[in-house]
Formats: sequence, C-alpha cells, structure tokens
Amino acid sequence: MAKKLFLPFVIVILSFVFLAACGSDTTNEGSDSAPDTDDSEQETTDNETEAEDGDKPYIAIVSKGFQHQFWQAVQSGAERAAEEFDVEITFEGPDNESQIDKQIEMLQAALDRNPDAIGFAALDSQAAAPLLETADSRGIPIVAFDSGVESDIPVTTASTDNYAAAAEAAHRMAELIEEKGKVALIVHDQVSVTGVERRDGFVDTINDEYPDIEIVDTQYGGGDHLESTNLAKTIIQAHPDLAGIYGSNEGSAIGVVNAITELGKQEEIVIIGFDSGKQQIDAIKNGVMNGAITQNPEGIGYETVKAAVETLNNKEVEKSIDTGYFWYDKDNIDSDEIQAAIYE
Repeated sequence: MAKKLFLPFVIVILSFVFLAACGSDTTNEGSDSAPDTDDSEQETTDNETEAEDGDKPYIAIVSKGFQHQFWQAVQSGAERAAEEFDVEITFEGPDNESQIDKQIEMLQAALDRNPDAIGFAALDSQAAAPLLETADSRGIPIVAFDSGVESDIPVTTASTDNYAAAAEAAHRMAELIEEKGKVALIVHDQVSVTGVERRDGFVDTINDEYPDIEIVDTQYGGGDHLESTNLAKTIIQAHPDLAGIYGSNEGSAIGVVNAITELGKQEEIVIIGFDSGKQQIDAIKNGVMNGAITQNPEGIGYETVKAAVETLNNKEVEKSIDTGYFWYDKDNIDSDEIQAAIYE
C-alpha cells in the first residue's frame, strides 16, 4: 500500500522539478536576448548618428541630354564643384534634345528623390513650370543652367549670354562673306531659351546691321546631326547660290558640316557653328568649318553646383551668372584661352 502511495508522490515531485527547470531555462533565454536587443538598438542608434553626421547635401542635376560632348563637359564641371564643396550630385538627361517628355519624367523622378536642390537645363522653357512650382512649394531651390525657364522660381541661371554670342556669330559670318549674299540657319529648337536666343541674336544682327545679307531659311533639327544634315542639304539644293549656314549648337553644326561635305560645297559655303567637341574641332582644323562660338561648359556645370551650395548655405547669389563665350577658328584654336574652353 505504501509503495502504491509513494509512486504518485514521486511523479508529482519530478513534475515540479521538470517545470522549474524549464522555467529557469526560459528566464535565462530571455536574459541572454535582452542584452543583445539593447546592444543592437544602441548599435543602430550609433549608426544612424554616424550616417547623419556623414550625410552630404544632395543636388539632382537634370540636363538637356547626354549625346553631345558639351553635356559631358558640363557634368565634369559639376563633379569638380561637388568634390570641392563636399556635396553629392546625380547628373542625367534624355537621349536627345527633342525628348521634352522624357526630360519632364526625369525632373519628376528627381523630385521624388527629395533632393536638397535641383539643377535644371530646360528643353522647353514652359513645360516644366508645374514641377518647378512643386519644388518651390517644398522648399527645394532650383538653379537653372544653360537654358533658362519662363519663371521667377529659379534662384539663378548659370549660362552663356546666348543672344550676344549669336550676335558675334552673325558678325563673323558677315565678315567672311564680305557682308553680302544669302545665308540660312539650322537651329536646335524654337522652344528653349538657348534655341530662341541663338536664333534671334543672329537674325536680329544680320537684319539690323547688314542690309545686303538675306536670310533665306531657318530650320529646326532638334540638335540631331542626322536630321540637321537632311535639312541643310534641302536648303542648299533650294538655294544653290547660298553663301553661308549657321548651326546653333553642336549637333546642328555637325549636320551642316556633313551636308556640305556630302554635296562637295566646302569651297563655296561658309559654316559658322556653336559649341565645340571633337567633330567641330576637326572640321575647323581641316578648313570645312570656318569657325564657331564656344561656351564654357565646365564653368556652367561648376557654377550650377556652386550656386546651389551657396543657396543652401543661405548666401545670396546673383540672379544671372554669365559663364562667358569665345570665338575660335584655325588661327586661335591652339591658344591657352580656347583650349581651356573647348572639349573633346
């Protein structure tokens, strides 16, 4: 009888011992994990503090394109400024300068990344207005570059005085054709500030100062050298006595060079270009192109980033930053001044 009573008692005792052991293991497991959690949280906090301490201002730059060496030179200048002023930048643009919708998508994507500032070279001076207003409402300063916009929102515009530069191109054209004859224009567009000013500066100067020069045609090739080639060939065929053609940017000018070369008119037609790049430089050196206006693309990129940084630091910047321009031809192309402004 005692043995029968003892066995259940032993089972109960053992059960209590087992449960106590399990409780002890659970408590120890919790004790072991608690310090790990605290350490992890402390480590995360430390990392976040380090990240905040190491964060740099971020400037998103949306250009007109990537297809020309001009924009690569602008990017180089922007990167140089970013390193000097210790900021992060991104630099992007559509495949060609006719893709206004694509550029607007890129500007929207840049806004979505919530940058500290934006650099923007508008393909269309009006199309981006709603997004610029969005940026302004969110306190994101806009620095326009190369081509301005029809808005007071940008804190400044870093660019060439395109009207004055085009007027210089007109004077050079007039000199080379002895102030008489027929000329035509291949312009990259009629919606950007650069397109309008580089057209109007040339046209107004010819019309106002050279009565014996007739402008017979103006065509728009979107800055695409193939389209510009076709347009130039059509103009030349329609006006066999043409004395000169002015191309308003790199792609336009190279299109004119290609057209005149294909038609064998190198000795008959004066070519004045705008911008530089290897193909234009080669065309000037071999005598096909008579000369061109070059901007200061690295300077444009540099001043864009610098103006954004100064704005973020609450410094006042000029409403317009003139980055300058130069005339170059085979006589001065190897000078230090021109070599610093052209790009290959």
